[in-house]
Amino acid sequence: MLILHDPRCAGYGSSMRPEQPARVIRSTQHLRAAHADWTWRTPGAALATDEILLLAHAPAHLKRLTQPRDFDADTPFFPGIGDHARRSVAAAIEAARHALEKKTPVFSLMRPPGHHATATQAMGFCYLSTIAIAALFAQRQLGAARVAVWDFDAHHGNGTESILHGRGDLFFASVHQHPGYPGTGVRDLGPHTRNWPVAPRTPRAEHMAALRASLDAVIAFRPNLILVSAGFDAYARDPITSMTLEAEDFATLGQWLAETRARQAIPAAALLEGGYHDDLPLLIDAFLVAWNKAA
Repeated sequence: MLILHDPRCAGYGSSMRPEQPARVIRSTQHLRAAHADWTWRTPGAALATDEILLLAHAPAHLKRLTQPRDFDADTPFFPGIGDHARRSVAAAIEAARHALEKKTPVFSLMRPPGHHATATQAMGFCYLSTIAIAALFAQRQLGAARVAVWDFDAHHGNGTESILHGRGDLFFASVHQHPGYPGTGVRDLGPHTRNWPVAPRTPRAEHMAALRASLDAVIAFRPNLILVSAGFDAYARDPITSMTLEAEDFATLGQWLAETRARQAIPAAALLEGGYHDDLPLLIDAFLVAWNKAA
């Protein structure tokens, strides 16, 4: 297992907000202590360039990231936030490259997350659409003709969907709480844009059935690469959602990815999105251990 992590990603934010530095600090401490045999690497020092970001974002949005005023109540401006977001993008691209070249699991343990950011708007703790940029870069620069995004975060990846929808040979699948933030993702938008809205407090078995169906749809697309928006806020005790999954369910998701690699030979890279309970390190651990089996 390769973990991509830059400690600088904990260098902004507040403990008063759900998306806070402790998420990655505590997860890093736990994973390093629990898995001495895993490989850790700091992503390359270079930030994602404007040319890369413009694959998904409007020029005006890149300029807006430098202007010191809040984007919305959930998405404040922090000094240097543009550079923090660019480092997350650079790590996501490195994760995609590793998955395609090495065919082994790789996890980007970075913040800020990205799946809510649209082409023109930062929102929902997200400033750049990290996974959408990585998907477009992998397709155009890494030789992955068909790329799928599998989003199991408890919130709909509205930014990812809006950027990737209608672009050739790209697939998006999301399983998320509805009603819930941001209120999108209530229907499919076409054969390559699929949504599985799940009601609050849906029994675990039903939620897992939706997740299995979504991954089966990803596999049926026959991608060269799967990029995973790995959010852990569908956890039963997460403070900002009303879902029912337990740690063993996230292990099952990792097991499914391992089976997909073994049976369909489809490489995958995962990026941290949400997850706001103190058990986040244990949830990530369960997911990664199961995914890493037989790597």
